[in-house]
Order: sequence, then C-alpha cells, then structure tokens
Amino acid sequence: MRPITLLIVYLITSLMAGLLITVHASAAVRDLPADAERLYNGGLYRQAVEVLNASIQRSPGESSLHYWLGRCLYELRDYNRAISSFEHAVIIEPDLSEYHDWLGKAYGRKAEETNRFSAFSSISLAHKAHREFEAAVRLDAHNLEAQRDLIRYLVNAPAIVGGSQGAAEQRVHTLAAVDSTEGALAQAEVYASHKKFDDASQVYQTILDMMPSRVGVYFEIAEYYRDRGDAPNMSEAVEKAAALAPSDHRLEYYRGIALILAGHSDSDAEKDLRHYLDTVPDNANVPSHSTAHEWLGKLYQRQGQLDRAAEEYQAALIADPRNRQAIDALKALQRRR
Repeated sequence: MRPITLLIVYLITSLMAGLLITVHASAAVRDLPADAERLYNGGLYRQAVEVLNASIQRSPGESSLHYWLGRCLYELRDYNRAISSFEHAVIIEPDLSEYHDWLGKAYGRKAEETNRFSAFSSISLAHKAHREFEAAVRLDAHNLEAQRDLIRYLVNAPAIVGGSQGAAEQRVHTLAAVDSTEGALAQAEVYASHKKFDDASQVYQTILDMMPSRVGVYFEIAEYYRDRGDAPNMSEAVEKAAALAPSDHRLEYYRGIALILAGHSDSDAEKDLRHYLDTVPDNANVPSHSTAHEWLGKLYQRQGQLDRAAEEYQAALIADPRNRQAIDALKALQRRR
C-alpha cells in the first residue's frame, strides 16, 4: 500500500505562504483573551494553554476558547489534544468554517504521524481530514485557506483516501471564481506537484507582473523559487514583498535564504536568519524555525564549517523531527566526517 503522505497541510511553511494569517484570522472567530493573546503572540504556547484551560473552566460553552486551545496544542505538536479541542469547538459552533479547517489540519498531522505505526488508523484520520476540509469550504467559499487546504489534499493524497487530480482541477476553477490570485497560485502549485515547472514558473511570473496587494502571495512565490534553487527569481519576489510591506518580520528569513542560494554575502545571510530566529516566534503561520536552522546548516557546510553545520541540522530536527531535508543533510554530513 502506498504510504499516506499528507503533504497538504504539513508543508505549511511553503504551501500556505500565500495567506497572511494572524491570531485575528477570521471575523467570525472571537479574539483570544488578552492574557492568552500576549502569550500566543510571543510563542509561549504552554503558558497560553494554562490560561485557556482556566478560561474554559469558567466558560466551558465558549467555542473560541476551545479553538484557540487547539491552535496552541497544534503548535506544540500535541495533535491528539488539539483534535479534541477543535472537535469541542465544532460541536459547540458547527457552522464556523475556520473550526473545520483547523480540525482537518490536526487530523492530517495525526494521520502523518500515525502512518509510521498503523496504515489503517492513518487512512481513517485522512478521511476525517478530507471531510473537514470539504465542510470548511462548504460553509464559507471565501475561506481561501480552507480552499487551498482542500486542493492540496486532493492533489497529494492517494485515491484510497479521496485524492483526485480531476477534483483538484475543478476546485482550482471554483477558487479562481472567488479569488483570481489564489486560483492562479493553486494552479501553479498543481503544476509544480506534477513537475511541470515551466508551466508553474510561467503562472508565478504572471502573478508577479500583476503586482498583487497581499504580501503573502510574494512569499509563496519566493518559496517556490527557493525550492527550485532559483536565486534571481526568489530575490525578485522577496524585494517586491519588501516594497509592499517593508516592515514584515518574514523578510529576513526569505532574504537570508536568497543570499545563500546566490552564494554571496554570507555574513548578511547569517545575520538575517539569526535575527529571524531570535525575534519571530515559531508557529504554523510563518516560515518554520526548523527550515531557518536547516539553511544556516547549508551555509556553514558550504563554508566548510562542518561542526557548526551539524549543530544547525540538529537544531532543525529539535524544532521539527520530521524535517526530511535536515535528516538527510545531517546523515550525509556524518558520513563525510
């Protein structure tokens, strides 16, 4: 049986980059309590869990408290408890698209984790993820994040759990009718998933020429060129993002990687990535700390600083044990030493 590899949500730093999401992501979802919001924004998820649990004790019927508790637990990779919290939110308020979308993400992450031990359980969880993404889109066609999650599922999941290229293409057309830029991004992503890189690059360049007004669009395109090892086009996307949002805290991450790909200004690249790691809390809505450490490892390895490179790859795996690129890079480095 083909492994149930749900890339849909779990390449989240690259596949959801087209959306600028904050803790106030949806007008329908009530804000975090101020004390929990401060902790969440600071990346202090365990402390935020404590505050939210206390709030739930006082107001157990407040769906948004269960939702935000699920978000915190998701960041902590405690997917069992995240699922339970999102399920509580859905039971209390079943008509909120965002609740279903995040429940789908949690099911998917758990499916990926479970697949190592039980294909049957993984298949069951994958079906649940699919169901929740569909529910999220059905409840709100303008939930662009849910639309993209569903398309990624259909593209990347095997047929046994509902993956379908035809259905994905139909969803891309539906999304384009709602938001033309997101539809184009989704189409380019489908091309890339089929290794039709010339077609994908053409769509991305067309989007760049249109000068969209959402900075996340540029970051999504930058990540595509990062993964293609294309420094000039990545730099173009990053600098267009900077012109639109010069204070965006993600710029240092993308600039640092673009410099590493270009093979020059190593000190600036290192400074950019270090500052990003020091100032931006790690969460699902920004490029992951794991990948920042991974790219620092690549920088040091290129410089011949093998001990420092190994330290960065190890840091990448502490931040995310599933970072396959860091796993492979560390193994290759250890064989050389």
